[in-house]
Amino acid sequence: MNSPTTHERLSRFLKSGIYRFENSTAIFIDPVRVLNRFYTRFRVSPTAYYSRFFDDDDHNGNSKEETPEAPPDSRKRKRKKEKKPRPLNETELIAQRRHQEVRPLLLKAHETLLGATELLAALKGLRSDGHFTDEECRGSALKREANELNFVELGRVWQSPLYEISLNFDQDQNFTQHGGDQISVPVFNNFVVNNGDNDVEAELLNRNYIIPRKSCFYMSDLKEIHNLVPVECESGFNLILIDPPWENSSAHQKLKYRTLPNRYFLSLPIEQLTHTSGALVALWVTNREKLRRFVENELFPSWGVKYAATFYWLKVKADGQLISQLDLFHHRPYECLVLGYSSQKTCC
Repeated sequence: MNSPTTHERLSRFLKSGIYRFENSTAIFIDPVRVLNRFYTRFRVSPTAYYSRFFDDDDHNGNSKEETPEAPPDSRKRKRKKEKKPRPLNETELIAQRRHQEVRPLLLKAHETLLGATELLAALKGLRSDGHFTDEECRGSALKREANELNFVELGRVWQSPLYEISLNFDQDQNFTQHGGDQISVPVFNNFVVNNGDNDVEAELLNRNYIIPRKSCFYMSDLKEIHNLVPVECESGFNLILIDPPWENSSAHQKLKYRTLPNRYFLSLPIEQLTHTSGALVALWVTNREKLRRFVENELFPSWGVKYAATFYWLKVKADGQLISQLDLFHHRPYECLVLGYSSQKTCC
């Protein structure tokens, strides 16, 4: 079987959002194109999704002019004493060795990306909405709201059990399960389901949302996770993706989100959530060595999960360059997705 040409790989990428490099285990993913494969009447807006520029261009796609350097200050300033680099402690040395092991693979993957000139040319228009119709991008449901709802805070107030989300099924002629065009259901501690063949427009507190076809969600506090455990023993999940709010000093200082102690996640009922045929468990972790060792030595064993592999998300800008230096110790330009396998669940 002949390998696909560069043009064929690019064409497939534009349709699927996944670019497979020749003779490489690395792939490039555009989340917007991947997400849009699961919508029918609507499209995710790249402009809204990529809210932060990852390149040096302005809103019109023009390169910013270089800012002239300020004239040297005539006033004498005291030079700060340069801090002598301290030696790495034992944990940091282990983290450095782990980084050095994967470094050649990351460098090779990055070199492969920089060599894919047609892909890099396509990335320049990654944030453009130009290839979407007005119908696909219509409505505030696809555009970033000026005052988005904070569902974490919303779920903490005493009124949270009273909040309902309205689902409009009038566009799905093949969906008559609910016996009506619109229904309202609790948004917290409840399965919100769209079993139809089309996207469903939903409304909550005067904000619009889109629920993809054949999808559902359950929004709740982590302590209610037992409600996700299937009632029937022969059911369960084949894929369990977890992105925990790990303890993080940066997130805590910037008040980005609430974090939880690592040991809190030991109680997650992974075995009960696993399908009888087994499940792939995918866990996002930071580059903190203590966390990696906790996952490998305590968390996975407590879940009954056997380690399988580690994927690396290498973060790049629109021109293909890394967002930071690869060897920057405390700010690595990559994150890790640790994969494990939860074996078959035994039914009583």
